Amino acid sequence: MHPGDRQRDHWRRNRLLTAMLLLMWFLVTFGAAFFARSLSFTILGWPFSFYMAAQGCLLIYLLLILAYAKSLRSLDEEHGVDEAEDP
Repeated sequence: MHPGDRQRDHWRRNRLLTAMLLLMWFLVTFGAAFFARSLSFTILGWPFSFYMAAQGCLLIYLLLILAYAKSLRSLDEEHGVDEAEDP
């Protein structure tokens, strides 16, 4: 495989990975907020939908960041563009 082809493949897969994770972020942000409105019970005086938006989404965002970092590191190692560790 030509070095230019490897680089193009790396960036194509990088953009695809980024687009997929941004789509998941969008679905979590707006999907959870939309469907949480129907949860009408309260916890400690606050609506349950508040807890869904304030706590649940933050945990999902953290998982998305971790998945992105792991996937990107794997992609970089596969294409030989990973950062070398200092001894």
